[in-house]
Amino acid sequence: MKRYHLRPNTGLTLRLKSSDEQTGRIRGSLTEFLALHESSVKILIADDSIVSRHLLEATLRKWGYDVVVACDGVEALKLLDHENAPSLAILDWMMPGMTGLEVCRRVRKRAREPYTYILLLTSKSQKEDLIEGMDAGADDYITKPFDQHELQVRLRAGTRLVDLQAELLSTREALREQATKDSLTRLWNRSSILDILCRELARAGREAKPVGVVMVDLDHFKNVNDSYGHFAGDAVLCEAARHMQNGIRGYDSIGRYGGEEFLILLPGCDEQASFNQAERLRRQLAHVSMSVNETPVCVTASFGVTTAVPGQPWTPEDLIRKADEALYLAKKLGRNRVEFLSNGSEGAVVDTSVEQETVTQ
Repeated sequence: MKRYHLRPNTGLTLRLKSSDEQTGRIRGSLTEFLALHESSVKILIADDSIVSRHLLEATLRKWGYDVVVACDGVEALKLLDHENAPSLAILDWMMPGMTGLEVCRRVRKRAREPYTYILLLTSKSQKEDLIEGMDAGADDYITKPFDQHELQVRLRAGTRLVDLQAELLSTREALREQATKDSLTRLWNRSSILDILCRELARAGREAKPVGVVMVDLDHFKNVNDSYGHFAGDAVLCEAARHMQNGIRGYDSIGRYGGEEFLILLPGCDEQASFNQAERLRRQLAHVSMSVNETPVCVTASFGVTTAVPGQPWTPEDLIRKADEALYLAKKLGRNRVEFLSNGSEGAVVDTSVEQETVTQ
């Protein structure tokens, strides 16, 4: 008995009687199967020759590739600049407008991700020419007229490289997510939200605009953990975080500062606007209906607000300290409320008596 493994990711195995005739048929079937398995791969053909272009397109479509066609180098470069650009490209060396060699150089110079695997199609066979092509950024080459089996093997090597690079990008993104996001709430973690605060303050200083800083603490959260357990407490924490994140503007930022505390940054919000935004979030959260083991749970939060105002001296530490003092005041005055403390030397005028249901997003 012989065993043929179709591909590691397919999980399929065939067991067949050994004979030269059967082996030949099976090898042909395997080649066809593997070619069809590449159907998700998009590939660009750039060739000014209609005959060569049509022949290549028909061959690749038969193998199951998603084919995009360009008639010259300029069009090819535009297609490779698109957000959903093909991951593989077959470029004719000699084309009007821009040669395949120049397309290679420009693509590599831009160093965009994900990686584009480039195969040069050329009638040149001198070693110096091939070295020039590889130096320009081509990954491989094939000479005209192309041999179908050779082309298929070279494209499969390119597909493996592109797949590997996609896996590396995915792993890098997962590591970045792990390093910058809170593992429970998926909000920014403490170090990340503090980095964002520094960037927002630097930008506000350049543009002479205010930045609202809000500290939030869930009220009596220890009672939730004591009454329902820490798993239920985690669920409540995540739900509260989700509602606050959905309640802020697209360019605002929110991070888990620690425990049941959150830090919210409101670029462009002065004293009154920062207070109004916090008040809106407070009321939204107070009206959220949560359930733990089919038991309704009401969760409220206290908000401490301050604002970095242009022309006043401040540091990130000063702002967080002042917002924390305002939060402590909100706790002291009964919780489930918003308190504002000015970070400047002069007291800010904030109207705390008017509750606005709608705040401009």
